[in-house]
Parts: sequence; C-alpha cells; structure tokens
Amino acid sequence: MGDRPVVEKLDVHAFTIPTDGPSGVAQDATAQWEATTMVLAQAHADGASGLGYTYGDVSVATFIESKLASTVSGADALAPPAATEAMGAAIRNSGRPGVGAMAVSAVDVALWDLRARLEGLALFRALPSVHDHVPVYGSGGFTNYPLDRLAGQLSDWVEQGIGRVKLKTSRNPDQDPRRLTAVRDAIGPEPALFTDANGGLTGKHALAWAHRLHDEWGVSWLEEPVSSADFTGLRMVREQGPPGLDIAAGEYGFVLRDFTNLLAPQAVDCLQADVTRCCGITGVLQVGGLAAGHSVDLSAHCAPAISAHAFCAVARRRHLEYFHDHVRIEHLVFDGALTPRDGALWPDPQRPGLGLAVRWADAERYRVYGRRP
Repeated sequence: MGDRPVVEKLDVHAFTIPTDGPSGVAQDATAQWEATTMVLAQAHADGASGLGYTYGDVSVATFIESKLASTVSGADALAPPAATEAMGAAIRNSGRPGVGAMAVSAVDVALWDLRARLEGLALFRALPSVHDHVPVYGSGGFTNYPLDRLAGQLSDWVEQGIGRVKLKTSRNPDQDPRRLTAVRDAIGPEPALFTDANGGLTGKHALAWAHRLHDEWGVSWLEEPVSSADFTGLRMVREQGPPGLDIAAGEYGFVLRDFTNLLAPQAVDCLQADVTRCCGITGVLQVGGLAAGHSVDLSAHCAPAISAHAFCAVARRRHLEYFHDHVRIEHLVFDGALTPRDGALWPDPQRPGLGLAVRWADAERYRVYGRRP
C-alpha cells in the first residue's frame, strides 16, 4: 500500500439518551420509546480520527467490535468503499440487513470522516458533490403531544424559515382531524404540511386518508401510509391517491435490493434513505445512483449532521428530515452540529470531515458501552 495511511484501530461507544416527550415517552403510529441509543464508532489512522454513528440497540456496538473491527484494521484509510465491501462480506453469515447494516453504516461514516480529515477537507468536499446544501423539513409532531406543543413545535420551525413541516399520524385516526386542524391553523396556509403514518394504516383505509389529508388540510407528503414492505399497498395509494400528494418510503432500506424493491414496482413518488442504516455514505451514493436511474428523487431520513454532507453528493436530493429526536441528541453530544439557515443545512467548508467533535464530558452521563478515550 506504499505510503498510504491505514486504519490502525476502531473504538466503539454507545450512549442512551432519554426522550423529552410527555411523561418521558414519544409515540408514533406503531412504536413508543423512552430513549434513543446512539452507537458511535471512531476510526484512527496517521494521527487523525474519524467518527460515525447510527441509532439502534446497544447490540450494534458489540456487533461492530466482534465482526467489523478486525475487518477494517489495516485497511486503506483513503478507500472507505473498499473497506465497506469487505465488511459486507465479513457479515454475510451473521446477518447483513438490520443490525449488521447499521453497524456497517456507523463504521463506513467514520471511515469517510477519517479520509476527509486526512485530506484536510470538509466531508462534502471530499465526496463527488453536486450541491453545497440540503433543504430540510422540520419533523416531530409525535402522536402523544398535546395540541399546544404539537402546534407550537411545527410553527416554531416555520418561524425559523423552514417551509416544510411534518407530524406523526394514524395511531388514533379519530383524533387526527383535530390535530391536523390545529397545526394548519398554527402554521397558516402557505407552508408545506407533511404527514407520517409509520405504516399504521392498511390498504383502502390508507387510500381514503390520502384523499382526506390532501383535500382537507393541504397535505403534500404522506410517508409510509402502509408498511414499507407492502409494495402493492404503497403503489395503490400512490396511483389512486390525489395527484398533489407524494407517497414516500425507504427509511428501513438496509441493502441495495431493499430500494430496488420500492423502485421497480413504482411504489413511491420519492424514495427515502437513512445514512445510518443503508451501509453509510457508501450506501447513500449507491442508492442515489439507483434513484436517479429511475428518475425518482431521494430524501434523507434523519441523522442531519451526517446527511447534510452525504446528500450533497446525491444529484436528485430533495430534502432532509430535520428530526427532533436526532437534532436534540446531536446538539447534546457534539460541537459543530448544524443549524438550518434559509431552510437548509449548509456544511461548513472550513471544518474538516463532518465538522463534529464529541463533547465527552457531556456525553459521559449517557454512556452504556465503551470507555472514554
């Protein structure tokens, strides 16, 4: 490998951070949680360190240590895709989708961050970028929020210049009309209103709601009206729903075939990808090409501090989910987390890599795995 730097070691940490939802709980249509665990990987080479992370169970951390650390040790630190290909092969018999892909994602991001730092470049500048920013939409509006908090959260984003906002629906559909009305009254008629059913509806019920959402509240984005594994149901809602309502899914895509399965049957108007699940930045680059080949836009699901860089390299990037839980965690744990400007996230070209630095003293109180460096 000559004088090219190699990955010397990989450190793994995990932090579990309680939610700030009512009574310590956050809810959407199909899940409830009291905390979110960030699994953080650090890759080291030639005096530099890169970081990456995913959101999942602490078992992702043990998976990284048991299956991936030895795989990337000695790898070319300037060739993250090669290391990610090797990680995929190494976990074939351990399970690549799910926990395996999330573990690979955290390490892949750490390797890209490391490469950019070794090159003295902001990460988006080290990528084949075609943009220097990514538009965002404010996302939260959990189903257990009281109306004042729900309306206040979304209207706050609009006041900050974010022209697209999203709330969770479909846990108790009978309650959704008053929730939607409260939000629309609070934000006014102009901002784009998005909804996320989190797979909480089925078939014709989802189709009926698609029409109501668009016609009564001007909703222009319906995410996972049915399960993201229900390709037939997604396509039915997309084809028979109102023309002004985009159907979206893809946040649970782990491997490339998961995205092909949504694109081939024309099940979505806009594809989603989560950089912390789809095998990292290397995976996002592949999914971005796949989406472009199908003439479909790609939207970033969550993890805004990473997605802001990764999706600058997606030609058909539409926007990025500025998700309340992840925004909160990133600002708690890191220096350098981005804040929207003019309705978009703009990576700082002067800060190497992701531009993030762990605030270990603040993160330590949440530690559930690993040791402080």
